[in-house]
Amino acid sequence: MTMSPSVPDPDLLPPARFALDRWTWREVAYLLANLPLAVVGFVYTVVVVAVGTGLSVTVIGLPLLVGGLQGSRLLGRLERWRARRMLGVRVEEPSPLARGHQGQGFFVRLWAGLKDPVGWRALLYGFVRLPWGVLTFAVTLASLFVLWPVLPFITRGLTTVDRAMARGLLSPSDELERRIAELESDRGVVVDTAADLRRIERDLHDGAQARLVALAMGLGLAKEKLTDDPEAAARMVDEAHGEIKVALQELRDLARGIHPAVLTDRGLDAALSAIASRCTVPVKVAVGLRGRPAEAIEGIAYFTVSELLQNISKHSGARSASVDVWRSGDRLMLQVTDDGGGGARMDGGTGLAGLAERLDAVDGVLVLDSPEGGPTTVTAELPWRDRAAGRPAA
Repeated sequence: MTMSPSVPDPDLLPPARFALDRWTWREVAYLLANLPLAVVGFVYTVVVVAVGTGLSVTVIGLPLLVGGLQGSRLLGRLERWRARRMLGVRVEEPSPLARGHQGQGFFVRLWAGLKDPVGWRALLYGFVRLPWGVLTFAVTLASLFVLWPVLPFITRGLTTVDRAMARGLLSPSDELERRIAELESDRGVVVDTAADLRRIERDLHDGAQARLVALAMGLGLAKEKLTDDPEAAARMVDEAHGEIKVALQELRDLARGIHPAVLTDRGLDAALSAIASRCTVPVKVAVGLRGRPAEAIEGIAYFTVSELLQNISKHSGARSASVDVWRSGDRLMLQVTDDGGGGARMDGGTGLAGLAERLDAVDGVLVLDSPEGGPTTVTAELPWRDRAAGRPAA
C-alpha cells in the first residue's frame, strides 16, 4: 500500500536554515519596519496619555483620551495585519467596542470608552515597542552586512519575540471573546424568535382569524336562509368557499414566512428578491455580500426588509422602491427607499418603533429619513457575525 505524501501543517512555520528563502526576507522586512512604526506608536501613546490625563480636569480631557483609545485600536489593527501577512502568526481581531450604550447618555458612553481594554493594551504595545524597535532595526541592519551567513537564525529569534508580543498584547482573550460571541448569537436567536412569535400572533389576528370569523358568520346566515331562500343560501355558501381558499392561502403564506426555505438554502439575495416580487410596487434589489452572516442576523435582516416592504405597500403610495444590502466593516447594512409621499414617523403606527427595538436588542440601529413629500429612506444597521462552520453557505 502506497503512503500519501505528508501535508505540511499551515500553522507551523518553516524551520530556519542557512539559505535565504522568502520567510527570511519577510522577517527582515518586518524587523526593519519595526523602528519607524515603533516611533509612531510611542509618540502617539505619549501624546494621548499626556494630553488626556493633563486635561482631565477640564471638560475635554477625558473625551480626548477616549478618542485616543479609539485611535490606538486602529494602530493595533495595523500591527495585527502586519504580523499576519509578514510573520504568518494568527492574531484574531478583538470585538468592536460595544454599541449598546448609545442611548444611555454621554457619561455612560464616556465611561465605557475609558474602560476599553483593547485600546489600553494597544497603547501599552505602542509604548514598549520603541526600545525593541531600535534594537531589532540595528541588529537586523548589521546582520545584513556582517552576519549574513546566520541571518535566518537571527531574524527567526527576533521575530519570535515579536510574535509573542503580538499574541500577548494584541490578541483578544480567547475564552472571553468566545463567550461574548456565544451570548451575542444566543441573544440574536432569542430576539428573532420572540419577534417571529409576535408577528405570527399579529398576522393570525389580523388575517386568517378575522377571515375565519367572517366565514363563520356567513355560514350562519346561509344556514338561516337555507329553507326560506335557497338561492341566496347557495350564493353565501359559494362565497364562503372562496373565503376558505383565501384563508388557506394566507395560512400557507404565514407558515412559509416563519422561516422561508429560500432564505436557508440560498441566502438573503434570493430571499429578498422573492419578497420584493410580492410587493405591490416594483422593487429593485441589490445585495452585495460575499459571504453570509450568522443565521440569527440573517433572519432579522430578512424580516426587517419584509416589514419595510409591507409598509411601502400599505402606507407609502409609492410607484417604485429599492432595497440595498451590503457589508461595511463589521456591520451589515440595509437600506430601503421608496418614492412615496413621505411623512413616516417612528410613532406613526407603521411598526417602525418595533423594528427599532428589535434591532437595538442585537446592537443594531434603525434610522428613518422621511420628509413630507418624500422620498422615504430607512437604513438599518446590524452587527456582522460570521456563520458558524458547517452551516449552509451561499
